Amino acid sequence: MKYSCLILDHDDTVVKSTPDIHYPSFVEALKTLRPEMEPLSLEEFVSYCFNPGFSELCKDVLKFSKVEQEYQYKIWKSYTNSKPPDFYSGFSELIKEYKKLGGIVCVVSHSESEQISRDYMLNCNFTPDLIFGWDLEEHHRKPNPYPILEIMKKFNLDKHEVLVVDDLKPGLDMARSCNVEFAGAGWSHIIPDIKKYMKNNSDYYFPTVESFKEFILSK
Repeated sequence: MKYSCLILDHDDTVVKSTPDIHYPSFVEALKTLRPEMEPLSLEEFVSYCFNPGFSELCKDVLKFSKVEQEYQYKIWKSYTNSKPPDFYSGFSELIKEYKKLGGIVCVVSHSESEQISRDYMLNCNFTPDLIFGWDLEEHHRKPNPYPILEIMKKFNLDKHEVLVVDDLKPGLDMARSCNVEFAGAGWSHIIPDIKKYMKNNSDYYFPTVESFKEFILSK
């Protein structure tokens, strides 16, 4: 295998969750928190999550108070608990084969560790070797380099042994901060400007899960 360790994003990289879970839960929260506001479209929501990021959307763009952030979190939590997202077609087979060959599977995501573990058990019958999720303190979350540094330390890995896979800019920024290679997960992209940015700035860019599978499992 080309890499000893995959550091995978979760939402819209491994699971199709934003259109079915994260976006509708956010729209529901906004109906209460900003009832006078025109609802964000899916494209607008994804664009904000791309840049400046979801935390910044809540705190800096929409100016959520701490109480409002807690309410939004409560709505989101009810959605994530009640509706496990589907893995992208072919991804569970890919990751099970990679694991069988001795690969290390880690997840760095803005979803919570509990849901990530649940999704992997449902689809792969194992949990990732390490998970760094939303439940971390904010200064340790992606795009902070902390998750990558901890993974490399835990498994005694060099930079060239690691590949970060993500569909959005925070994952790219995290990889660049540690000088490790980055693969853009293009199979979820619906916005041309995001697709163009990720293609131009990734070390590798894969439009389909199958093309990524062929790359990652080749010798």
